[in-house]
Amino acid sequence: MPQRILSLLIGYGLGCFLTAELVARRFAGKSARELGETGNPGMANIMASLGFVPGILTLLGDILKCVAAMVISRLLFPQTGRIVMMYAGLGCTLGHDFPFWRRFQGGKGVATSSAVIVVYCFLWGLLANIAGMLVTFATKYLCIAGPVIPLFYMVFMFLKGDLEAGILSAVLSALALLCHLPSVFGIFKGTTSQTDVLGAIAKKLKKNK
Repeated sequence: MPQRILSLLIGYGLGCFLTAELVARRFAGKSARELGETGNPGMANIMASLGFVPGILTLLGDILKCVAAMVISRLLFPQTGRIVMMYAGLGCTLGHDFPFWRRFQGGKGVATSSAVIVVYCFLWGLLANIAGMLVTFATKYLCIAGPVIPLFYMVFMFLKGDLEAGILSAVLSALALLCHLPSVFGIFKGTTSQTDVLGAIAKKLKKNK
């Protein structure tokens, strides 16, 4: 148990590093909270506000900090098994969502939680991400991806017999739902706008022809 808690803390510490803040200051000279309508320190807001390259850099940074936390924990506590990687990934998502230095107001953890499940079990993590994104494409609500992806993974882990990883996936899904709650409620109220991702991609490809 101590190894699991320490892995969680390692993940939280690395998760508190918000790549979006570094990217925003480098490309715009201001904090990520001053960008866009939401001020969210995540890829979507940075890309919408500053462009494709800053958005991709933000995504890569968020994924790398999660991978780093998982690898460090695995190297420090090899006797505990691979499950410490899930705890480190969960901690990283917590740090990203609730960084202490930003008054516990951070991002929404979609990139970090998606990275956790792929690194822990590549095949099922990849399938969960694909399934979650297909649901998002079908509904056209981006806020659905965050909770749905780890939810699919939870089912896969339970079927696989990895109950502890399944429970941690459920926690990741609950965290994502918490962070997206206003948007999810907005779906029922009719205030959350839909985004036709596939349509936007098709238009861009047609424009480039």
